[in-house]
Amino acid sequence: MKQTFRDQIYRLSEILWISTKLGLTSFGGPIAHLGYFHEEYIRRRKWLDERSYADLVALCQFLPGPASSQVGIGIGVLRAGVLGGIVAFLGFTLPSVIALILFALIVNGLNIMDTGWIHGLKIVAVVVVAQAIIDMAKKLTPDLRRKAIAIFALVGTLVWQSVFTQISIILISAFIGYLFFNKSETKVESTISVPLSRRFSYICLTLFIGLLIILPILREIASYKWLVLFDSFYRSGSLVFGGGHVVLPLLEREFVPTGLITKESFLAGYGAAQAVPGPLFTFGAYLGAIMNGWMGGLLATIAIFLPAFLLIMGTLPLWDSLRRNPNCQGAFYGVNSSVVGILIAAFYTPIWTSSIFTSIDFAFGAILFSMLVFWKLPPWLIVLTGAVGGYLLGFL
Repeated sequence: MKQTFRDQIYRLSEILWISTKLGLTSFGGPIAHLGYFHEEYIRRRKWLDERSYADLVALCQFLPGPASSQVGIGIGVLRAGVLGGIVAFLGFTLPSVIALILFALIVNGLNIMDTGWIHGLKIVAVVVVAQAIIDMAKKLTPDLRRKAIAIFALVGTLVWQSVFTQISIILISAFIGYLFFNKSETKVESTISVPLSRRFSYICLTLFIGLLIILPILREIASYKWLVLFDSFYRSGSLVFGGGHVVLPLLEREFVPTGLITKESFLAGYGAAQAVPGPLFTFGAYLGAIMNGWMGGLLATIAIFLPAFLLIMGTLPLWDSLRRNPNCQGAFYGVNSSVVGILIAAFYTPIWTSSIFTSIDFAFGAILFSMLVFWKLPPWLIVLTGAVGGYLLGFL
């Protein structure tokens, strides 16, 4: 028993060390993160075989939430149980959370939201989201039916401005996908051995759904500031399909129209989030810190990542049967198509309308886009160029 305890401590320490190293160095977004994970966890340390890793990545792409974070959590769970998943998450996420909370405190303390370099960061946000739309559209809307769902989501999001818009569009798209894609079949063989029971799985999934239903009700009854924030971030983290960039319109709808944060602060933080390593979901830490200091940043981080925890731990033991179900696959085809349209709508407003005012802004954005997409320069360099260029544009 003593040896087992020592082995567990060693494994947890090892996970923390490696995940922290990845959290400090993993630039480039979710796809790049998966490459870093493969290099460190699979090729070097052989914690999983290739098929198991591919199975885990497929599961996390299938679920809502930050895919790369869920893969990291999943690897930690498979290596050292629930504690391993928590430690893997902390190591990978805390570096960018700390950086963005500090950035938010500096922005608030100096009151510099109207300066030129902040405008440059907003143009960076335009460039990054444009690239995300192009990449996602190629993968998630390859045929006319899925393109039609994306157009439906785009039009619906722009025309019907309501707090219920996005969840309604996602549910309708899931039903359309169920009707039109339920004939699809994928033959897979699972090789993942999960150290979690099905009972624990059901508890996690019940808690995920329960919080999604109960939090909005409690919010209306109590109207307590911290509860309102927790609910907003939790729902945003629960409804993100297709990648971290999709959290942008969800968070914008939660906080900008209500006046809790300005468009300028929102987009500047999103641009700054591209300069830090780790998951894009840590943008929530910035928003929380802008609104309620460092405690708000920590609360936002817990709330926005909690759905990812509950979903990955709830579905890992059930994944084999879930992904064999063609009806589930069809529904998620519809959902993934709809997020392309939702992201295009967010690209127009608030991103484009709040960032590109003149032909010079557009020209500068084109230069940054070329640096990112064609020349393949690292994101941190794009952010630095955007901030310096925005400052210089202020003199024109």
